[in-house]
Amino acid sequence: MPRSQPKAPAPPEVPPSAAISAAPAASPEPDFAPLTTERLILRPLRPEDAPALHRLVNDWEVAKNLARVPFPYPRELADEWIASTRGRLATGEGYDLAIVGRDEQDGEVLIGCVGLRLDPGTPRVAELGYWVGRRFWGHGVATEAAGRLLRWGLAHLDIDHVEANVLLDNHRSAAVLRRIGFQEAGEGVLEFLSRGGPMPVRRYVARREDLPVPEEDGPPTPAEAPAAGEEAASAPAAGKPVLLVAAVALIDADGRVLLARRPEGKPLAGLWEFPGGKVHPGETPEAALIRELKEELGIDVAESCLAPFTFASHGYERFHLLMPLYLCRRWNGTIVAREGQALAWVRPQRLGDYAMPPADKPLVALLRDFL
Repeated sequence: MPRSQPKAPAPPEVPPSAAISAAPAASPEPDFAPLTTERLILRPLRPEDAPALHRLVNDWEVAKNLARVPFPYPRELADEWIASTRGRLATGEGYDLAIVGRDEQDGEVLIGCVGLRLDPGTPRVAELGYWVGRRFWGHGVATEAAGRLLRWGLAHLDIDHVEANVLLDNHRSAAVLRRIGFQEAGEGVLEFLSRGGPMPVRRYVARREDLPVPEEDGPPTPAEAPAAGEEAASAPAAGKPVLLVAAVALIDADGRVLLARRPEGKPLAGLWEFPGGKVHPGETPEAALIRELKEELGIDVAESCLAPFTFASHGYERFHLLMPLYLCRRWNGTIVAREGQALAWVRPQRLGDYAMPPADKPLVALLRDFL
């Protein structure tokens, strides 16, 4: 069921009636490291944000686009809503954050809110919402904040895609969603507290493959795209270039397989894969793996310990990937995530529980049956 325009992931929503009568108890500071952009900080909301939040959202031009926000917006709801966001952060059910700017005279300035909500009824799906105070419109704040949280969510949460909804006449928010990687996915109807009834909305969906890679995060990694100048050299007269990538299933003494999660800023961030990387010109797949394992995980592997197992052949939009998979049970050194990637030792029968790039998926069944 569609939710709403950048529906209020953010602000104040009407709490359950049972909670309105009593002030919420103080909650501990959430264990969440603020996200930053060139101009903004996205951090957990604090009780002291309530007055500024109320001033910004108690504005018809803001509230009319938010499904969960009544208008007028009672001041006490700001306190209750902030307390609820901190509770959701603690349980991992939602990530509602303050959009904060920096001011030389006043220090931090609350600009709006942005959030991702996870619905237990629809696992592996999150919903994005945001709002920005009217005085801050026209400065690209929504694009910067929503894009940052979207990339973070797909890279760090166990979700397959993110949904968002926008009123049919809210062209500015629709443009924001398209700009950060959302694709149209039909229309629906959603109840709007601010408007007192159902309103037509346009639905949007963003998947990892839809996201543009931010310039500050660098170009796509070799595992997903040919290096500059190589495409023409490796491609036949017609068709896609062929990219050779070597991967390895590291197997520990308990029979578990190591998976690495692609970090934020790389294509398909958040998906799990077998360690490895691009085979450089003049390099053998075994040599490439020895180099990559040293650079990414800090371990030394002898070529004799790399046993060819199978391979993947997969066509991406801009190139065709050929990926031999090796098995390795012996190495020297302690495995360390040198590139900040998350690591997981996984039982063979659980490999299918981890979201993987399309090229890796066919290898799972073969590896599971062999081990």
